[in-house]
Amino acid sequence: MGPVGPDEVPEPVPEEPRRPARAYGGKPAEQRRAERRRRFLEAGVELFGAGPGAYRTASVAALCARAGLSTRQFYEEFRNLEDVLAALHRQVQQAAQTAVVEALAEVAGGTVRERVETAFRAYARVLTAHPHLVRIAFVEVTGVTPELERRRLEARRGWVDLLVAALDEAAERGEIGARDYRLAALGFVGAVNGLLYDWTAGYVDASLDTIVDELMLLFMGLLRPPPPPGPGAPG
Repeated sequence: MGPVGPDEVPEPVPEEPRRPARAYGGKPAEQRRAERRRRFLEAGVELFGAGPGAYRTASVAALCARAGLSTRQFYEEFRNLEDVLAALHRQVQQAAQTAVVEALAEVAGGTVRERVETAFRAYARVLTAHPHLVRIAFVEVTGVTPELERRRLEARRGWVDLLVAALDEAAERGEIGARDYRLAALGFVGAVNGLLYDWTAGYVDASLDTIVDELMLLFMGLLRPPPPPGPGAPG
């Protein structure tokens, strides 16, 4: 073909189709990467939940050794250990939320106690499935960085909002008195998390059913209307 004249437009050269990522061992790149990420997260559960302050004494090298992967592969998935901790915290919260929503759907017509007890049992099953999960979700994640602390508090606020919504719905049905339940819900969520942690850490010698029964007694006590002000108290 001769040179292109000033008034001629060359025909576009078709692009070569991109080659798909190579598969090793019969597995596509996406699957291999998902498996690596899963192994890093599983190693994070074992490493970060091993004991008090375990996250703060962990290292990328130790995590990689436990996962059986290289540091190069780690930095292809995460920026640092905080990313792993944040991913684990998010994973636990999402799993618990899914379990609670599904449980509530099954007892939508039940009493307020039935609904809350069913939801709590679903929540507890997720968190107690592995003893390290409670430590990671409620202890190791606390105060690591301002960003992670913000996410932790947002997750707690989400559980409080869910409980307040359930109580407001019960009040509309006439099951309980109408009042602002937010402070009571915050206290109950804190009690649940603290007692579950103490139980999984071996500080409480009781069955999970006993823990649930005690927490339900506490919860039902929160539903009683506050006593009227005494003589001389402000209205």
